Amino acid sequence: MLIIPIFVPHAGCPHDCCFCDQKKISGHKEPPSAEEIKKTVDTYLDIIKNYSVVQIAFFGGSFTAIPREMQEMFLKTVNPYIKDGLVDSIRLSTRPDYIDGETLSMLKEHSVKTIELGAQSMDDDVLLASGRGHTAADTACAADLIRAYGFELGLQTMTGLPGASYESDLYTADRIIELKPQIVRIYPTVVIRDTFLHKMYDKGIYKPPSLEKTVDLCAELMVKYTNKNVKVIRMGLQSSDGISIGGDIVAGPYHPAFGQLVKSRIAYDKLAKMAEIERANSVDGNESGVFTASVPYKELSDYIGQKNQNVIKLKEQFGYEKVIIKPIN
Repeated sequence: MLIIPIFVPHAGCPHDCCFCDQKKISGHKEPPSAEEIKKTVDTYLDIIKNYSVVQIAFFGGSFTAIPREMQEMFLKTVNPYIKDGLVDSIRLSTRPDYIDGETLSMLKEHSVKTIELGAQSMDDDVLLASGRGHTAADTACAADLIRAYGFELGLQTMTGLPGASYESDLYTADRIIELKPQIVRIYPTVVIRDTFLHKMYDKGIYKPPSLEKTVDLCAELMVKYTNKNVKVIRMGLQSSDGISIGGDIVAGPYHPAFGQLVKSRIAYDKLAKMAEIERANSVDGNESGVFTASVPYKELSDYIGQKNQNVIKLKEQFGYEKVIIKPIN
């Protein structure tokens, strides 16, 4: 699938959530004009033919909270690409408390297929502490309505928010699964410069979890979602000129390859289980020697880990002299 992103930073957001600065996250300052939208889409025309499914995506703000005339301008601007068969459909992101039947009917008429809700948490105390301005019940109601109108449902979640804990983040995942989304995004909370969360961090009111603990948590969440056939399509913020350590990120579990760290953590658990089974079935306990594992070719880098991290950990944990991880088709 090819996603053509159109960023509408902070457009329509009625609240300043403590963690948010969409202008820095997206790298865009103002909502795009019709001409800017066309220019963006046109830059993808040469490669569209290489993809079986193409979507135009409105990201960044709360799409359904912006003035209706602006919503319709955005949608009408891209609809000709759909009528010409160049693009299949539209996706957008919005808030749970700005979804109703009238709005969904309008979106349906303009070829919107996928709606992603910024749920962030399903714990009302966490939502209140983060300044979200909506409740978990709002998310559940909006999700039910979106599915009832036949849209593909996506839910965006965050870990490590103010007031959140390991247990509350697991609880959120369980509640999200109950809402039957097709797709989920997981964003670990990071402290972005000049946000209210930055002030909380400076005053010692908020302390972000470590990268290691966040990777472990997100690995558990990804397994939980995958086991329930919910596809995780994103983990961690996408790097931009500002969004990086030393840029606008002051603190928090940010890594430019966060998703791979999580996948490698999951892969290590599988390797460790293989090693435990091998040791249990070995006559001499195989307390040293060589460990060999055959893994899917496309996942080889995940199993090896960044800088051979998983190979090193296997040697340390099980005392192997040599670890061989080989790909199979």
